[in-house]
Amino acid sequence: MFRDTAGEEHASAQSSQATSRVIVTVFTEFGVEQLVGNRVAFINVTREFLVGQLPVPFDIGRAVLEVVQTVDVDDAVVEGVKRLVDDGFTIALDNFRLGPQARLLDVASYVKVDMLGTSDEQLAAILEGCRDYPHIQLIAARLETEEALLRALESDFKLFQGYVFGRPHVLSTTSISPGRLQRLRIIGALSAPEIDFDEVVGLIEPDPAIVYRLLQACNSAASGLTSRVSNVRDAAVLLGLDKVRQWVTLMLLSDLAEATEDQLSVILTRARACQNAAEERGLPGGDAYTVGLLSGVSDLLSQSPAEIATQLPLTEEVGTALADGAGALGSVLSSVRAYELGSLEITADPSVRGMVATYVEAMSWSTALLQQTGAARSARPGR
Repeated sequence: MFRDTAGEEHASAQSSQATSRVIVTVFTEFGVEQLVGNRVAFINVTREFLVGQLPVPFDIGRAVLEVVQTVDVDDAVVEGVKRLVDDGFTIALDNFRLGPQARLLDVASYVKVDMLGTSDEQLAAILEGCRDYPHIQLIAARLETEEALLRALESDFKLFQGYVFGRPHVLSTTSISPGRLQRLRIIGALSAPEIDFDEVVGLIEPDPAIVYRLLQACNSAASGLTSRVSNVRDAAVLLGLDKVRQWVTLMLLSDLAEATEDQLSVILTRARACQNAAEERGLPGGDAYTVGLLSGVSDLLSQSPAEIATQLPLTEEVGTALADGAGALGSVLSSVRAYELGSLEITADPSVRGMVATYVEAMSWSTALLQQTGAARSARPGR
């Protein structure tokens, strides 16, 4: 159900924009499983979706498409709905009335009847009109009282909806803009144990701010290079992927939440400490660096590590370590976080005692990196 703000009690719009926002929010920000579990969601769709002017991007079986009562059921809509059904989608007719909507009865699976706004005579006509379509399931909607529910039961409805069962709950989540999500993907690509050169270049090239600053960094005297470059690929070749990783990761972290230098230092120190601790245990350092880095990013964005993990194409080991603290990499992250919080008990265990030296080295490394790449922040366009 579309609401412009969390405080809205009534729908402020029934438009293609509203439907688009519902679809994007349900499937990409919350996740449909979080909202409805293994059940099916009913989503209102407007004419634009029915006639193919706007796409229905989710898989069949994840939602029922409700044809709202404001749609003019003309030939284009009938043909469009038939195409959707042929593609495997399920159709419901919302606030059904005998008339133009009846043209869709042979392809619809559900008919929703507004019990609050339907007289006994209208209800009897609707039930009679649907009897010729035994495949249709009738839904008694807008049931707000026990009396209304009793009326629906006596009318042989099998499915019910309304406030008599419970009022809607407003759910909220912190969304990440497409720009931020793209930059998270770049961080993920740069943090992979084996960096895909072409993938990294392809992800960086569409981001003007990052391209601008990377080229400035490459052309600056601070880079220690006498050659000059004109594009991202040249810069990556000239600097080397390790240096590109350092520069771009710092730029992205700074941008994601306008991080201060102290915040960047904490994140980079955590990432490096995870890398060092993992390598001391014979685990892949690059994977551990990614876990530590993204753990810090989640703090910056005020999102849980699990939410961050679902937005990136991470390996199972990295994803579970980040989301649940599970596995060997999860244990590494837990140890580093415990040390940061001062709750790691220093014992005779060499791995625990070694955490002090590991963290000190990580602090020195992050401080040096921030000093080396300090131009990255001052080189921001318009700053």
